[in-house]
Amino acid sequence: MNPYMVIIKLPNELTEEFVLLIPKQRAHIDKLMDEGKILQYSLAADRTYLWVTVVAESEKQVMDLLSDFPLISYMSPVITELAFHNSVSNELPKLIMN
Repeated sequence: MNPYMVIIKLPNELTEEFVLLIPKQRAHIDKLMDEGKILQYSLAADRTYLWVTVVAESEKQVMDLLSDFPLISYMSPVITELAFHNSVSNELPKLIMN
């Protein structure tokens, strides 16, 4: 599995239709994060860009993952394979039962 950075340009004007899809988008992202397919998901303060770090076998697999986003028809993604991805986790550590 390889890390990929996806930079997504969002529309300048957010329609009512777009806004109504946001809860579905967030639920879908949460599911993909729980599955370990998305490592990070960030939105610019001005709501014009999303940055998504994805783990996949290929760029095609990343595109397949993106194609299931509820908001994909409003997105213009650019995919770049990363040499590595380091981050600090803001989650609680996993419990180990001895």
